[in-house]
Amino acid sequence: MSPEARDRYTKPAVALHWLVAALIAVNLVLGVSMAGLPISPRKLEWYLVHKSIGLTVFLLAGLRLGWRATHRPPAMVPMPYWQRRAAAATHALLYALMFAIPVSGWLYSSATGVQVVYLGLFPLPDLVHKSRALGDALLVVHVTLNSILVVFVSLHVVAALRHHFVDRDATLARMLPGAGARRGSAIAMAADGDGERP
Repeated sequence: MSPEARDRYTKPAVALHWLVAALIAVNLVLGVSMAGLPISPRKLEWYLVHKSIGLTVFLLAGLRLGWRATHRPPAMVPMPYWQRRAAAATHALLYALMFAIPVSGWLYSSATGVQVVYLGLFPLPDLVHKSRALGDALLVVHVTLNSILVVFVSLHVVAALRHHFVDRDATLARMLPGAGARRGSAIAMAADGDGERP
């Protein structure tokens, strides 16, 4: 394996990262958009899509962790210790939220007496008995977890852009599909002083 390849995430890791990111973005928008709608066939259809996307994120997050465990990611670029700790903590929290949010939604659906049917094909068992009080509490949990997700995804994006445009290192470029490898190498060389900055 070439040094350039070792400095990049693998293609499956890149694909999973951007697929999960897209699904999370779509589901956040969908969740906010349908919250205020009156009960109707359209809203129930959107709920089905929302739940299916959430469970897909749950499954893909598990796949990402499995891939990460068997395919070592590239080392972090040089950065201050506090940034390394913050990055590690943010990644851990994002993974935790990718598991916790779909489960909280599943629990909420169970408590409201609405069975989760994954992709409209696979009915899942209720995790708790129907309870309005529990459902109200779980809705608060679900909304709170999603709010935390928005905050930390925003921090994640800002940090990636800062690395790319301010620190001019390869943190973002090596996670970009396609031309990211060449851009990552060029930025890394510029950061190391081995080439001219663009």
